[in-house]
Amino acid sequence: MEKEFTVGQKVRVVAMPPYVKTAEPMPVLRPANVIAIGDEGIVLDRRPGNYWGIRFAKGAFLLDSQYIEAAENGDGNG
Repeated sequence: MEKEFTVGQKVRVVAMPPYVKTAEPMPVLRPANVIAIGDEGIVLDRRPGNYWGIRFAKGAFLLDSQYIEAAENGDGNG
């Protein structure tokens, strides 16, 4: 089952891919350790192949939906 997200939605990394690809016009592979499980980012866009462009503190990366989930605010606000 494919997960669906909306642009601007906050998501959290729940599993680590073997590597990550930058969300640039000329994508570059990076070691997966540029992000960590629990890191949160904002969905920028949807890409072909069930990939999502996500802006993290260390940059924008493409992640398959299996590695992310919707992030919930712990205080219930927003």
